[in-house]
Amino acid sequence: MNAQTLMSELEKLVSEGRNPDTMQIDLQPTTEILKLINAADRDVPLAVEKVIPQIAEAVDRIVDAFQNGGRLIYMGAGTSGRLGVLDASECPPTFSVPEDMVTGVIAGGDHALRHAVEGAEDDPAQGRQALEERGLTAKDVVVGIAVSGRTPYVIGGLNYAREIGATTVSLSCNPDSAIGAIADIAIAPVVGPEILTGSTRMKSGTAQKLILNMLSTASMIRMGKIYQNLMVDVNISNQKLMARASRIVMEATGCSADEAETLLQRSGNDVKLAIFIALTDMDVEEARAALARAGGFLRKAINERQQQAANR
Repeated sequence: MNAQTLMSELEKLVSEGRNPDTMQIDLQPTTEILKLINAADRDVPLAVEKVIPQIAEAVDRIVDAFQNGGRLIYMGAGTSGRLGVLDASECPPTFSVPEDMVTGVIAGGDHALRHAVEGAEDDPAQGRQALEERGLTAKDVVVGIAVSGRTPYVIGGLNYAREIGATTVSLSCNPDSAIGAIADIAIAPVVGPEILTGSTRMKSGTAQKLILNMLSTASMIRMGKIYQNLMVDVNISNQKLMARASRIVMEATGCSADEAETLLQRSGNDVKLAIFIALTDMDVEEARAALARAGGFLRKAINERQQQAANR
């Protein structure tokens, strides 16, 4: 694509427009600059709220994929790609899921996480190749992330995903985008022009982060990784998480810190199992089997245990 054609395309994008409220931002003192940024950021959650129906549809498809052995794969370039990798990397420690269950793919590879690899996003073949290398199947969900909605790398990946029958989701900040036209589900929060023209790591990036949080968190809640609002499947991998695990057991059961520590030792540092043992007085293996029968849903397992007790 020549420079003139690209310029013409960018001129049509909402995310590339000039924000009339910040035309004099370079003349402002620090406090006023920050107030302008803060005021603009207030538009973001309102834009996200308008696309909740599309986000919900995507979550339902992701949960269906997980239940059938599929994966959630984010892909993007630059800030969009980094946000996808960030969200994916938080899932194993937070929810104790396998590392390949939620993954992030970025144009330019891992080097692009810390360094600009600008040319990598211009090649749709690289997007296809990245998914081929990860053994993409029809069971998977691919979320293509691109503020502009026209990134060739993401287009290449989404086209390949559609070819093999995987579920495709687009996340753009422009309506009627190229990736939206490809995807089964198009999510497009329109946050308007940026504080700095074209600096889409700002409002657009914030909108993307909020939506990625929603996709992964809601999906994990639907998969039984949460009890009440507690992270009962947290992976205890350091001292901070051990302390958090103890607090979770205490919150869920009303036990003391010493009792929580004992419960965690009995359960092999399985927070969900420790809570279930405390609430039902079952032995470890019996409790483990009951949780398995409930599909790992702690609330369901507790209700079933209570129902069994009531029927005796």
